[in-house]
Amino acid sequence: MIQSNQRIIKHKLGLLNLAEELGNVSKACKVMGLSRDTFYRYKSAMENGGVEALIDKSRRKPNIKNRVDEVVEQTVVEYAIEQPAHGQVRVSNELRKRGVFVSASGIRSIWLRHQLENFKLRLKALEAKVAEEGIVLTEAQVTALERKQHDDEACGEIETHHPGYLGSQDTFYVGTLKGVGRVYQQTFVDTYSKVACAKLYTTKTPITAADLLNDKVLPLFAEHGLPMLRILTDRGTEYCGKAEQHDYQLYLAINDIEHTKTKARSPQTNGICERFHKTILQEFYQICSGQVKLATVL
Repeated sequence: MIQSNQRIIKHKLGLLNLAEELGNVSKACKVMGLSRDTFYRYKSAMENGGVEALIDKSRRKPNIKNRVDEVVEQTVVEYAIEQPAHGQVRVSNELRKRGVFVSASGIRSIWLRHQLENFKLRLKALEAKVAEEGIVLTEAQVTALERKQHDDEACGEIETHHPGYLGSQDTFYVGTLKGVGRVYQQTFVDTYSKVACAKLYTTKTPITAADLLNDKVLPLFAEHGLPMLRILTDRGTEYCGKAEQHDYQLYLAINDIEHTKTKARSPQTNGICERFHKTILQEFYQICSGQVKLATVL
């Protein structure tokens, strides 16, 4: 909106400056494709209100008569913070039970006026109220905040506080080597320290995914007295399955590691591993291809 206003002002000032430079209003208007009346209107606005007066003013005026009562509007706003996960239809139905009658579209209009029109904005308002007033959260509010945190992690918005707080693991297909077959790299990156561990395998299975943690990752963190709390992976079969039958899931359960999964069909959400894969491909595999024997890499 600001950029749009700047373009409008620049255009109007251009007409005024051109007329001053040419010393001829008619010629300036002809070059700019505007009438003399328009020029004098711009000039009058400039003289009376300065540059700000050149901004186009909206002629739309809210019809206050169509708005709901202030008490009802405040009730809707308070409910949005009380139950941030509820949509406009459900809010309308729930408020009806309390004797407050507002349509779903009316709820939406109130949300728009108070910048509460989506789940993230309502959570932002809740967080602001907690920070200002120190209110005690209800179970529904805690659930909504936890859901947002999980959604952010699933979409690549990672919150990390110390080494071992959250690790990212992924599988990288290196290529096919003659006499060996397919080669895969299991990758682990700590999201806080950016320390990475990697190991090559000829298969892509839950066993190999768990082996990297057992052989490289957990011993490294144990050496520094750090626990591994959570691991973020995609939804590949080497990471996901029935907990009682899946080797990787069993390994995480045994070591008390929480498992977080990325959003389906969105590899960019595990971007920290994807960037590492790009770097190791360009800086190692492509350079050393054909020069390093597999045995020296494994």
